[in-house]
Amino acid sequence: MVCICTPLGLHAPHFLPTKAGREYESTPYLDVLRDFREDFTVVSGLSHPEVGSSHDSIFSFLTAAPHPEQRAGFRNSISVDQFAAERIGGQTRFASLPLSCEGFSLSWTRTGALVPSDSFPSSVFARLFLDGRPDEVQAQARKLRDGRSILDAVGGQAKSLTHDLGAGDREKLDEYFTSVRELEQRLSVNEEWAKKPKPKVDAKQPQNITNAADVVGRARLMFDLIHLALQTDSTRLVTLMLLGTSLVPPVPGVSLGHHDLSHHGQDPGKIDQLKAVEIEKLKTFRDFLAKLKETKEEGESLLDRTTVFFSSNLGNASNHSTRNLPVILAGGGFRHGQHLAFDPASPPPLSNLYVSMLQRLGIETDKFGSSTGTLTGLEAKG
Repeated sequence: MVCICTPLGLHAPHFLPTKAGREYESTPYLDVLRDFREDFTVVSGLSHPEVGSSHDSIFSFLTAAPHPEQRAGFRNSISVDQFAAERIGGQTRFASLPLSCEGFSLSWTRTGALVPSDSFPSSVFARLFLDGRPDEVQAQARKLRDGRSILDAVGGQAKSLTHDLGAGDREKLDEYFTSVRELEQRLSVNEEWAKKPKPKVDAKQPQNITNAADVVGRARLMFDLIHLALQTDSTRLVTLMLLGTSLVPPVPGVSLGHHDLSHHGQDPGKIDQLKAVEIEKLKTFRDFLAKLKETKEEGESLLDRTTVFFSSNLGNASNHSTRNLPVILAGGGFRHGQHLAFDPASPPPLSNLYVSMLQRLGIETDKFGSSTGTLTGLEAKG
């Protein structure tokens, strides 16, 4: 499962079809993906309930936690990728792979802590595919063992406090013990993987792009790494935050910052420039889908075996609206080639789609976040 966020949204009139069903008419943005029409579903109308209009909605993009815009007292919940990682993450070297083109992660732990992301393609490649020297491997193994011994010691000390605590503090301590146990289990798995050589790939370590405005170049490098990570079964769960910047992207015909363009105020000139930027973003996504489709695994394409979720925390960045989010769901063994249109005034929760995605991973759950079930109209292939 790959979850991708383009943080400044997509201009809805250029993206969303006006007609629902399988006979929907394409749009300028969907024309970019026309070769994969039968490999994806467009979904309109969805949103997270009780997530207000703000850039802070990014905190709840994969968690559905209510009211991130009310920063005081906001506490996040687990993201859909980490929910899955708790159940299937131990099957691969990396339980999950949080990536970002701009430094902010989409992944959150069960206790609402941000899972750090990696923004440097060269270091991601090294983690995935480069083995250290024998002494470095031994040093890493020692660090893993030391980490477990420290957790054992601190856990023992914490337990001695239990009798002196009130009910509320004991509850917090129980949360702590749960986190410690989970971390110990991950360290144990990591110890085993540290003994095994990393997979070899026919690719060179990429060079990091220093231009902080290069929305296309940075996305392309990350998509290439995700493809390699999935192809080698280094992980089965990836999140990617694409670039949304105030700087001017190096795209022909664009002279204004991406953030400024997304807050266009219906200015036709800004919308034209925004279209140029967003089409280039979608081309990198198209090329990623092409690589997944071309890669075969046990007689199927990697795209058929991978659920790819592409969306945004904003439905209309110009006014920070979090209603009617742009959604493309590709691959994953679903029956695609349609536009599922829901009423933006009373839609099902976006988390219903997350439940459908989790079930396709083989995870037995009927609840995630604010969900009320699976997403109506989205069916698996026969």
